[in-house]
Amino acid sequence: MTLKTEASKTWKLSTPIILGELTQMALGIIDNIMVGSISYKHLAAAALVNSVMNIPFVLGIGITMSVSQTVSMANGRKDGLKVSHYLFNGFWLSTVTAIAIALLLTLGSTILLHLGQDSTVAALAVPFLRLMGWSTIPMLMFIALKQFTDGLERTRTAMLLSLAALPINIFINWILIYGNWGFPRLELTGAGLGTLITRTIILIAFVIVLQKHSFYKKFIAVRRHQWTIKRQTIREMLHIGIPSSLQVAMESGAFAVSAILIGTLGAVPLAAHQIAISCASVAFMVSWGLAQGGSIRVSNAWGRNNWGDINTIGKSTLLSAVLYGVCCATLFICFRNLLPRAFSHDPAVLSMASILMVYAALFQVSDASQAIGAGLSRGIKDVKIPTFYIAIAYWVVGLPLGCLMAFSFKLGAVGMWIGFVSGLTFSSVLLNRRFFTMLKRQSIATT
Repeated sequence: MTLKTEASKTWKLSTPIILGELTQMALGIIDNIMVGSISYKHLAAAALVNSVMNIPFVLGIGITMSVSQTVSMANGRKDGLKVSHYLFNGFWLSTVTAIAIALLLTLGSTILLHLGQDSTVAALAVPFLRLMGWSTIPMLMFIALKQFTDGLERTRTAMLLSLAALPINIFINWILIYGNWGFPRLELTGAGLGTLITRTIILIAFVIVLQKHSFYKKFIAVRRHQWTIKRQTIREMLHIGIPSSLQVAMESGAFAVSAILIGTLGAVPLAAHQIAISCASVAFMVSWGLAQGGSIRVSNAWGRNNWGDINTIGKSTLLSAVLYGVCCATLFICFRNLLPRAFSHDPAVLSMASILMVYAALFQVSDASQAIGAGLSRGIKDVKIPTFYIAIAYWVVGLPLGCLMAFSFKLGAVGMWIGFVSGLTFSSVLLNRRFFTMLKRQSIATT
């Protein structure tokens, strides 16, 4: 197979994943836009909550990744019974993780009052964090089911449900944030409540689809013998899930800590940062979806023990990511003054956001390619060393350099973004070098 053919297959598999991820991201951006229209302090409060809860939330997402990887490997071996078994164990592992995260965020919500943030921003953020914390339960349960269907390369299912959630969330937000149709005006709290209600609705819809759809019925039908919790299966899934969680948590954690540090500079820098990082996050969702698609295809080939396919899939996926990153960088630079206006009308916020958009453009290629490197490695169950690389990239290079530039060299928010660029570039080089070195060694071993 040529690189072009394999890239086309990966994009075909990844496109529904990307659309689903973008839709989920859009839900958060809609919240930011709607509460940002009230005041920039409401937007800053939403940014603070997103930063704080990102670390535990992505830990949960990392655990759910084990579902798609194990299901894809079993599917590659044509083992439908094992697919059903991984579904059950992965779903309950994800559910327990989600409950633990919700309790942690709820019980620890008052920490927002002690992070050196603007007092009004912190007071607005506490009730919002509690609601968003509880909404992680239906969301992670939904993602676990999504990873199951994605692992079977039926990526349209979750995408359609995610798209359906968008108008639901907008309507509920419109009622609860602004107090329409006789409802009380809840502002930021209304946005949190709207997210919780929407996530619960789409979870229930997903469960119904899996029970009724003819393709999935065969995996449900064998539940009497396969739906049992087994320690060996949980250990296998945790072997993939824990390092995957640490990978995404260390990246998101570095961004979250950076946002908190930027918040100590004032509400204006934090609001501007939230605008730039929201735009960068939307762009990253495409890379993230492409990485998941490539990872699933690599896992399937790994289950078939076809290293030639793994090599071709890896090269084509990485090339796609680099080209995509270049396109995003170009768009960010061209529209750096226009995009921030969707989030705020405050002149000071817009001025700073336009500057940060340039730095967001600089790391687009690195951001896209490092996601691919991590995803491809996960597809061949190589997760421990990549996790170590990511720790170095973000916590030894990126974050310390950002702090140095921001506070010692007095560059403020721009300094933290210089750290982002450095950490992402370092991560990209290490992860992709590791993956293709592993393939080269395997090729030599089999010849």
